[in-house]
Amino acid sequence: MSLLGLTRVVPQFLVRVLMMSLLKGVGNHQYDDFAKLLPEYDFIVVGAGSAGSVVASRLAEVPGWRVLLLESGGPPPPEAQVPAYNLFLLQSDVEWNYRSTPQRHGLRNYKNNACPYPLGRAVGGSSAINWMMYVRGNRRDYDHWEALGNPGWGYGTVLKYFKKAEDYKGTRNNQTAEYHGRGGPVAVDDKRWGSPLLRAFLKAGQQLGYSVVDPNGPEQIGFSVADMTQRDGRRASVAEAYLLRAESLNNLHVISNAHVTQVLFDDQKRAVGVRYEHRDKARTVLARREVVVSAGAIGSPHLLMVSGVGPAQHLQQYKIPVVADVPGVGLNFQDHPSIFGLTWTVKQGSGTSLFNLANPIHIKDFLYNRQGPLTSPFAVEGNAWNLAEEGDPLWPELQYLFISGSPGIDSGLLITDLIGFRRDFFKEYYGSILGLDGFNIGPMLTRPKSRGSVRLKSRDPRQPPLIDPNFLSHPDDVTTFVRGVRFVLALGNASALRVDHEAKFHDQVLPGCEHEVYGSDNYWACYTRHMAQTTYHPAGTCKMAPASDPYGVVDHTLKLRGVSGVRVVDASIMPQITSGNLNAPVIMIGERAADIIKRDWKIPIQPL
Repeated sequence: MSLLGLTRVVPQFLVRVLMMSLLKGVGNHQYDDFAKLLPEYDFIVVGAGSAGSVVASRLAEVPGWRVLLLESGGPPPPEAQVPAYNLFLLQSDVEWNYRSTPQRHGLRNYKNNACPYPLGRAVGGSSAINWMMYVRGNRRDYDHWEALGNPGWGYGTVLKYFKKAEDYKGTRNNQTAEYHGRGGPVAVDDKRWGSPLLRAFLKAGQQLGYSVVDPNGPEQIGFSVADMTQRDGRRASVAEAYLLRAESLNNLHVISNAHVTQVLFDDQKRAVGVRYEHRDKARTVLARREVVVSAGAIGSPHLLMVSGVGPAQHLQQYKIPVVADVPGVGLNFQDHPSIFGLTWTVKQGSGTSLFNLANPIHIKDFLYNRQGPLTSPFAVEGNAWNLAEEGDPLWPELQYLFISGSPGIDSGLLITDLIGFRRDFFKEYYGSILGLDGFNIGPMLTRPKSRGSVRLKSRDPRQPPLIDPNFLSHPDDVTTFVRGVRFVLALGNASALRVDHEAKFHDQVLPGCEHEVYGSDNYWACYTRHMAQTTYHPAGTCKMAPASDPYGVVDHTLKLRGVSGVRVVDASIMPQITSGNLNAPVIMIGERAADIIKRDWKIPIQPL
């Protein structure tokens, strides 16, 4: 193994050993009901992520239904319980290790003009490895979905499902209590720890004229401390929130390490089951009512295409028998591109220290009190949304993530490879600030106009697909980013940061942009094309749309076009990505889908 490989594997191994010894069996459920496996189920759900775990557990609430949930990955590892250790999960054996294709319009300071695409491959999906931020998006996102021809997906309806899923434990947002749910499966709590820079970030926002807000309340514009999906200081993934809660339901079987390779159809194009691999054997299980595909915005279109549902010409290219010609499968790919690299140094002691992760005092505080820096994802502090300069000002174009550390916080040991920077670039640009305290403010496009695709690389379902986000292909995205950079510079220059913490912008000219006048719009456009990449929020590849849209993949009840007996339930159904992190919206989609399915099968629904 290379030295670079060791720098990835050894920290993860040591953390896992430590957590296995300290947590003493907490969170080590195996999710293995293979011994109970039946030959046929009413519903088979593919993927135990933030939608699949939800819909499977909710369908199993119907006593007469038998539900099978198949997950490619294994149980979440013990370190997933510790929020701050997610840094070790984003390049590990519990994620898919995907990479984007080389990008034509951006990622110019990244290896091969491509970037890592970490997505959860474990029970709980990406909710087991993510940054845990609970952000629903903007009410206008959902009203727009409905206006596009998707009845029942407006804000007035989906808010009820957000509240149904939520068990709000926070104390900061009492003034917006009516927008929060209590008693639901997903624990949402205040961020339990913040560096000194967190207070300065909020104060800097106020100095620019913005209020501290609850972004999950009536309006989103403003600055906020991130709410977290956590219970008693530990990560609250959908595995714990839904699947462990449903253990008493004997009609739900969960099998981990079961990779679904094909949805099976009969001669009438009705789904009758799935083929999957488990314990080195190919197996088949049948579905009496429906197959629910919840493999995510990458996995779902991939599975549909290798199963014969997708653009006919593309499938024929790989000699896959076409079950249904559905051109939109894999198109409409959207992500939230963000710039990670706009960095300030600050006086010593202001930022987050990497040594917090191994400090025995902090480990003890976490284990016994569920307090301290280990209760929060590493260096993640808060979010902001500013007024949009085009269109409805309350429907933001940009979100800003405040991180109390620079890309060089670990002196290039781990983070640069997680981000995907070229090593020569990293050394040249960040070499002078390695190991120094600092912060990073990342502008993120909430409503990008660029569209990409997921396409097959092979007919072999074990081969990863081609992931092309097509970042910055629409010129308006670059223009919006330039506006975002200027807001970030104003924020970092506010006295709460500049004076109180001696913040100094890392104003070295970016390699690759030397030909532009420093600080001009053209310079920041160049900076964007070199530095913007994924925020790990893929969506849209199985678009929900009315029949009049030739590139729609599912209808408003999430039924798959061209066949029967299949629904798609995950972020891939989003016609347009939401204005914020995706975990909360995907959980909502799972909740709403479960009620839609129950209603279609004449099961009474409890009013919300």
